[in-house]
Amino acid sequence: MKMKKIVTTSFVALSVLALAACGAPESTSKDSDAKKVGVLQIVQHGSLDAAYEGFKEGLAEGGYKEGENLVIDYQNAQNNQDNLKSMSEKLVKDKSDLLLGIATPAAQSLANETQDIPIVVTAVTDLAEAKLVDSNEKPGRNVTGTTDMVPDISKQTDLLLSIIDNPKTIGIMYNAGEANSKIQANLAKEALEKAGVKVKELTANTTNDVQQVTTSLAKDVDGIYIPTDNTFASAATVVGEVAKETKTPIVAASIEQVEAGGLATYGIDYESLGKQTGLMAAKILDGDATPSTMPVEFANELKLVVNEDMAEALGIDPASIKAPE
Repeated sequence: MKMKKIVTTSFVALSVLALAACGAPESTSKDSDAKKVGVLQIVQHGSLDAAYEGFKEGLAEGGYKEGENLVIDYQNAQNNQDNLKSMSEKLVKDKSDLLLGIATPAAQSLANETQDIPIVVTAVTDLAEAKLVDSNEKPGRNVTGTTDMVPDISKQTDLLLSIIDNPKTIGIMYNAGEANSKIQANLAKEALEKAGVKVKELTANTTNDVQQVTTSLAKDVDGIYIPTDNTFASAATVVGEVAKETKTPIVAASIEQVEAGGLATYGIDYESLGKQTGLMAAKILDGDATPSTMPVEFANELKLVVNEDMAEALGIDPASIKAPE
């Protein structure tokens, strides 16, 4: 099988401001005083899985390693609201020292269950809008973490426009039920219209709708933008197949979506973002910080990623795709 070729370029950006539905077995530790961290992830897909792996890397760099002085209870809700509720209750009941919520529904579910246990979150676009914190600068509660909001979303829409000759209409696809996706879609629409192109939006409620929505939208537009969105991230390979068939350039907000079925992004590295979150968690476990006074952090790094296989399928020279200035 031919391996997918991915070209990645790193840039420094801004800083500051189951497994199974029943969950994975808990990790073990030789240390009876080991810290216990409960993790709740909304669904399994590349971006969120990468964020979890990065989180563990950050904890390790901060001095907390599984099997030594750290026990992790990982739960994956598989996009089921009933699972979110029961898994949140379990993690709180088990008296975790700290909780991690991966993506907005998981973060909100944990926050609804406890106002006492420290919670860090990642892959959440706007913690204040999601009512997880009083403000992103001063959280004021037991929740803080990292946002996957790109500091300037016009960088991603500019990248898409730069790939297409004389673009007239650009499509945006997302799940309108995901509040954070809608925030990003609105920002992208504003940026595209400011650039002088028309915008057509289509939404999908579930992954079962993704193929039909992508096919329908691709017929009417010159290119498509996809924000960070769990529904479309979970069906990224389906999107990729439609893109190849219809010869549609797609810029997605996350690296993992592009690797699975997009053309390019100037976006978030979720593993790196998760690592930032893990380092924040380590400071809390050390007793050196509290969520209420830790500002929400933006990604330290954005990357230009080009899927060379997709570029070849679309007849585009990957070397011609450059990071926006």
